[in-house]
Amino acid sequence: MRERTRLGAQLAAFHRLERELGDNVELIAMAEAEKDAASVTEAENALAALRDDARKAELATLLSGEADQNDAFVEIHAGQGGTESQDWAAMLSRMYARWAEAHDCKVEWLEESPGEEAGVKSATFRVSGENAYGWLKTESGVHRLVRISPFDANARRHTSFASVWVYPVIDETIEVEILDKDLRIDTYRASGAGGQHVNRTDSAVRITHLPTNIVVQCQQNRSQHRNRAEAFSMLRARLYELELHKREAAAQAAHDAKSEIGFGHQIRSYVLQPYQMVKDLRTGIEKGNAQGVLDGDLDQFMQAALAQRIGGKGAAEKAD
Repeated sequence: MRERTRLGAQLAAFHRLERELGDNVELIAMAEAEKDAASVTEAENALAALRDDARKAELATLLSGEADQNDAFVEIHAGQGGTESQDWAAMLSRMYARWAEAHDCKVEWLEESPGEEAGVKSATFRVSGENAYGWLKTESGVHRLVRISPFDANARRHTSFASVWVYPVIDETIEVEILDKDLRIDTYRASGAGGQHVNRTDSAVRITHLPTNIVVQCQQNRSQHRNRAEAFSMLRARLYELELHKREAAAQAAHDAKSEIGFGHQIRSYVLQPYQMVKDLRTGIEKGNAQGVLDGDLDQFMQAALAQRIGGKGAAEKAD
């Protein structure tokens, strides 16, 4: 019924666009014949507004994937670059949290492993909101940062890498077969700066799915039982997302989680020195306001990547 309602709303919007387009084109023809300049201007303004509505409707069709309406798990891992990359991983975590806040999405932190000096080695959080996975799914990949290092006494320019992995939250009605013999379950003491999420017992849980080498971990709760349940939920979601990618002809090899986090694998570059620019290497979209992007202004990149996934490079350029 939800699917029926969604499709009904899309069809109704399409028919409205079709009807208003015809009405305004007919009005312009009549007004020009009668030399009624005011009516022509009014109809042209209505067509301009209709064009904006059509663009919004077209964008909505990009979020029609099987799991696009679901919430999303986001994992971020530091790559090459030591402290630099760990700080970069923390910056990415903040960027996606800011994007979520701007789109009225809730962020729930599930795991965070702090770096030795700054930043994080890894972080996992859940983004809950309308079409959260649909928007975030194209963010999976390696992200590259170029800047003057705040950790270098000689103020030299450094290049850092971190990987982002996005997969959908799935409900209990979706069956994903997981065999006990395929799992390795480890418990450990939660890490962090302190507070309610850090425990004095081995309550944190890490689960490794041996056939795919997928690893998930959770340290959100004081209870090992609850952390184990959350980790299993994350594992089911990862395996489901892997199957989705196998069925998507247009999807790139995003399911290869073993891709090296370094040169030659990045999907987007963020340059803060000697100039400011963020460039998506898949779609060619560029923005000069790098700080704005790091504050969560990602919609243009997401729209172009979604358009490219569905319609190819030309669609991405059109989205720009």
